[in-house]
Amino acid sequence: MIRKIIYLSIILFAFHSHPVLAGATVSEELKAKQSSNTANECFEGFSRAMFAFNHGLDTAVFEPIAKGYRALPTPIRKGTGNVVDNLRSLLTISNNVLQGDFNSAGNTAGRFLINTTVGILGIFDPASKMGFEEKEKEDFGQTMAVWGTDSGCYFVLPILGPTTVRDSVGLIGNVFLDPVYQITHNSEINGGVGNGNYSEHNYYYYRGASAVDFRAKNIESFDSLEENAIDFYASVKSIYLQDRAKKILNSKSTVETQDDSDWEEIEN
Repeated sequence: MIRKIIYLSIILFAFHSHPVLAGATVSEELKAKQSSNTANECFEGFSRAMFAFNHGLDTAVFEPIAKGYRALPTPIRKGTGNVVDNLRSLLTISNNVLQGDFNSAGNTAGRFLINTTVGILGIFDPASKMGFEEKEKEDFGQTMAVWGTDSGCYFVLPILGPTTVRDSVGLIGNVFLDPVYQITHNSEINGGVGNGNYSEHNYYYYRGASAVDFRAKNIESFDSLEENAIDFYASVKSIYLQDRAKKILNSKSTVETQDDSDWEEIEN
């Protein structure tokens, strides 16, 4: 159990510390609420201390792993990224449905079926060529926002990184809404799918691979942001809150950073 908590903490740190773009159809009232892009700062002293701790952990552990991953041949890295993105789409489908966005849910489900079969478990992306365009990724934090839940205060957690009250609850929801987790978890307990051939560890391996793939794609972006930021903590906070607001508003534009680099997509 402790090992699983550590796995999940490391994975969530890599995902949750950085921006992402996704979205949903929202009301004008919600747009006005999100456009303010503000969240009360809770325990800033604690948050800055945790930010420094997380940054040191990233420098010592995650960045070296990401650089090692970058040394792999491009086809392997691209195929790995495609597979984890394909699995991640299952969580998007769940949240599309909860948000009432059935068109996007149907499109994403079609992409998953085609890429899983014709695309050989998602290694390739034939769905795009067949007219199933990739939609923005969704998570339960976004769904809660669409339902009208306020973000609550902003703070930084050890390992998990920047968050708000709503997004912290959303992280828990993401785990239990993810069909990949349900399949592996139930299989381990009940000898379910494949007579127990799937273990819950498979879920954490998949999330870990996705985190490493994301970190490897953004090494230069992170380094540039740190080098150019007057206050690195404040810059990351601003980007995080901007990005969460744009996800909720279904914005397809990217968050501007000092070096004009686009952040690669991640998922909570």
